[in-house]
Amino acid sequence: MLVLITYDVNTEDAAGKKRLRNVAKLCMNYGQRVQNSVFECVVDAAKYREIQHKLEKIIDKDKDSLRFYHLGNNYRYKIEHIGAKPSFNVEDTLII
Repeated sequence: MLVLITYDVNTEDAAGKKRLRNVAKLCMNYGQRVQNSVFECVVDAAKYREIQHKLEKIIDKDKDSLRFYHLGNNYRYKIEHIGAKPSFNVEDTLII
């Protein structure tokens, strides 16, 4: 299933900047960044729970927020892209 993860981390202090870096690094391990604080992650239910649990341990629930959008398995028909960054299939092979 495709899960869209979005976050807003308060960066008014050094601890917030560190949380922001840690959230972004963790999300990069599971999906593709499509905007500054938005990741598309193709995961199964167990991986999703793992990501959610790890992110909850990083953020400060009084200052930061996380959103998870479940687009399911037929996500290809639910996404439209218009604009500067080229669109890509998150399930394609990644060549580094």
